[in-house]
Formats: sequence, C-alpha cells, structure tokens
Amino acid sequence: MNNWIWLGLAIAVLGLVFCLSQALPRWRFERAMARPFPADWLPMLRRLPFYARLDESLQAELRRKIQAFLYRKRFVGCEGLEVTDEMRVLIAAEACLLILNRPSTLYRDLKWIYIYPSTFRSRQPERDEVGVVSQPSGSLLGVSWSNGRVVLAWDSVKRGCADFEDGQNVVLHEFAHQLDQEGGGADGAPLLATRAAYGVWSRVLGREFEELQRAVEQGHPTLIDSYGATNPAEFFAVITELFYERPAAMQSTHPELFATLMDYFRVDPRNWRADA
Repeated sequence: MNNWIWLGLAIAVLGLVFCLSQALPRWRFERAMARPFPADWLPMLRRLPFYARLDESLQAELRRKIQAFLYRKRFVGCEGLEVTDEMRVLIAAEACLLILNRPSTLYRDLKWIYIYPSTFRSRQPERDEVGVVSQPSGSLLGVSWSNGRVVLAWDSVKRGCADFEDGQNVVLHEFAHQLDQEGGGADGAPLLATRAAYGVWSRVLGREFEELQRAVEQGHPTLIDSYGATNPAEFFAVITELFYERPAAMQSTHPELFATLMDYFRVDPRNWRADA
C-alpha cells in the first residue's frame, strides 16, 4: 500500500510540475503585456511615416502587437553589429503592420531575427519547385526561412523605414514570406479565413502572376516588381510591399488584386497616405 501511496504522490507532483510549466510562461507573458508601452520606444515608432496616419485604435493595437512580438522573438546581431532598441522596434512595427486588424498567431513559428549591417550571403541551401537543392549566390537584403528564422540587412531596413512610398520594403517582403509559410509552405497562399477565399485567391493571384510573367518576358514595364515573376511565393511578397506602400497605384492598375489583398489584410493603406 505504501508503494501505491508514493506512486500516487509522485504522479500528483509530476502533474503539478507540468501544470506550472504550462502556466508560468503564460503568466510571465501576461505580466509583460500589462506594462505600459515603453515611453522611449514612442519616438522611434513615430519616425515611421504610416504610424501617425493610423487611427487611434490601430495605433494602440500596433503597440500591443509590437510588445508581444518583442517579448517572444530574439534578435541577434551579425558581423559585430550591436542590436539596439531602435532596430528591434522598427522591425517589429513593420512586421506587425501585416497582422494589424485581424486574427494572427503573431508569427508563432518565428523565433530568431538575425541582423547584418549590410548585404550578406546566405549559407542556407535552397530547394526549387522541382526539388533541386542549390547553394544561393549573390548578396542578399533579407531572407525568410521556414525553420523559425528571418535575416535582414539593417541598411536596407532603414531605407524602407525612411521611404514608405517606393514599393520596396525588405521587412514587409520577408514577413510576407513568413505569413505564406504559415499556410504549409512557401507557395504564395497564406492561411485564409474560408475555403471559398482560396478559390478567389487562386483565380486572381494566378492570373496576375501569369500576366506579370508574360510582361516581363516581353520586356514591358510593370507596376509590380519583375522579381515577383520568379515564383508564386515571391509574387505574394512583392505585391504585399506594393499593397502597403503604393496602394492607390495598385488599386488603379490592378483593382481585383488590390481588393483580394484588402480582404486578406483587412486594412486599406490608402487611408494612411499623407495626401489622403
């Protein structure tokens, strides 16, 4: 009987330890989120052109998501770069812009963000659409991996923060890839709200992708960056940059594509324009 009592006690202790191991991280997170948004982060946030143009409710939501993002993600400086609060806040703000005003896992699978001073070379092998693995070549401004890592060049991040109207933004691009990968792979189709939405997405984005490929092959100028013709994953990342940074031009020239992205992101960046 004593052995059974000890066994019961051991099971009870193990159960208590397990419950605490589950509850403690949540308690710590909730305690961190209960703190006010740090006052010294606000000037950094206000440097972003779009922030002042958000309504108060979206500003408050963005601040909350930035706090949660920075609590859960780890930043690493590369090649001697010292990571500062400015780097963390600006990257988090643009990443969280993509998940504003809609349900989100807050990039659940993402754990690490590596920052290089400038362009870098990837050491991660790449697999193409037919399964061929190769070592990437050339200098990169950013890269998004499905193993919980994003890599960014800080000078490119700063350029994107300073000019939010040129349709080029490395943070928006790489975090669009993270959203894409939440859908089960980098295929240009992130998680959508309904089954019917996938049909619309496939029809609209598939047609626009093919039209971009034809235009690039024929040497015609395009509003959508030609890099988007590489594959559906890059197409989604490129049009995400365009949607947030040049929404009026996108709506004018690609109205159905713009409407499809507006349904997905649940915001209208045209309202954030200085001349709106």
